[in-house]
Amino acid sequence: MSRRTLYGTVIVTYRCNAHCNMCDCFRDPTRPEEEITLDDIKKLPEMAFTNITGGEPFIRKDIPEIVRELYKKSDRIVVSTNGYFTDRIIALCEEFPKIGIRISIEGMQQTNDAIRGIPDGFNRGYGTLKKLVEMGHPDVGFGMTVQDMNCEDLLPLYDISNQLGMEFATATLHNSFYFRKTDNKIDNKYKVAQNFEKLINELLKSKSPKKWFRAYFNHGLINYIYGNKRLLPCNMSQNAFFIDPFCDVIPCNGMEKKAVMGNLHEQSWEELWNSEQAEKVRECTRKCDRNCWMIGSASPAMHKYIWVPGWWVIKHKFFKGGRYSLSENRFISREKKE
Repeated sequence: MSRRTLYGTVIVTYRCNAHCNMCDCFRDPTRPEEEITLDDIKKLPEMAFTNITGGEPFIRKDIPEIVRELYKKSDRIVVSTNGYFTDRIIALCEEFPKIGIRISIEGMQQTNDAIRGIPDGFNRGYGTLKKLVEMGHPDVGFGMTVQDMNCEDLLPLYDISNQLGMEFATATLHNSFYFRKTDNKIDNKYKVAQNFEKLINELLKSKSPKKWFRAYFNHGLINYIYGNKRLLPCNMSQNAFFIDPFCDVIPCNGMEKKAVMGNLHEQSWEELWNSEQAEKVRECTRKCDRNCWMIGSASPAMHKYIWVPGWWVIKHKFFKGGRYSLSENRFISREKKE
């Protein structure tokens, strides 16, 4: 059997029970009857990694069936969720003990609940995390979208992740058709960058090589916040793809307008992936100037161009004694501290 190399993200719904300030997805939900079906899922290709996301994926009652089908064709699956539907998440993890769960938490209780607009959201999400840890689930973590409102909670949340022995993922504000937003922005870039700097240094202190590479990813977030060119080429639509609830296959979720390679409900995967339309979208992706830095596009690039983050890690972990400084970046070193 040939080695699986594709990275896929399956957006199973645009329905969501949260009202996040950085995402207006909830204002434009899909209807259950128009969402991707199990028969559509069966037509997807083999993948090295699959992310299931939304909206809120656990709003769909058939998530176990979706996961069962995807496990036939994917080496690893991670579900992104707000953690609200605790019983459904626990039941899924009991059935699929190797599945990854990433819960979005946007800060400590007051900050998180203000950003996510979900009643008792922090306690529900954090409670789900604790239950997963208590049951010994091996692949669990939480993620945070860093902005002005919550940047000072970055280190406290990382400390919680360490205490619980789990993964800690980060992102920052983006505007795109997927988030239904055009006005997301960070006002105090330097303050946010300073908090990322602290996190990077904590990650570099670790004995975990995986955390060293996460430090590089966070360095890329600082670079993105300051509007600079991407640290690595974007190969979305070549070795990675998204599929939305309408079965449209798209390069990523970062574009200003949705670029459709084809529709899996109407075509076979081979027909879609090798179509003239898919090539037109790939050409559009090659010329894309968005410079976005989200894990869905950065992770495949970090694997493909491993020597770039690898050299950064060697330099900062071993030559610089595990230290990273904002002053290394020309675009920040000139900026006066506010």
